[in-house]
Amino acid sequence: MPVTKTAKRALRSSKRKALVNAKILQNLEIAIRVAKKQKSAAKIIAAIKLTDKAAKKKVFHKNKAARIKSALSKLLPKGKKK
Repeated sequence: MPVTKTAKRALRSSKRKALVNAKILQNLEIAIRVAKKQKSAAKIIAAIKLTDKAAKKKVFHKNKAARIKSALSKLLPKGKKK
């Protein structure tokens, strides 16, 4: 347990941040699962957007976000050529 007043405050702050980060990750994992199952462009793009937001908030590293986005983009249907 923290002893000093500052350490106690930091612990409260880190607990709040951990809850927020866990919620962001949970929503992302659900979106990825849905995107992989349904393989519709809208679901995949929504999961990619959540990945970008999570990386921007530094929930995980930007390279991990790039890996996730790469895997999701492979699920996108091929565009029709004109």
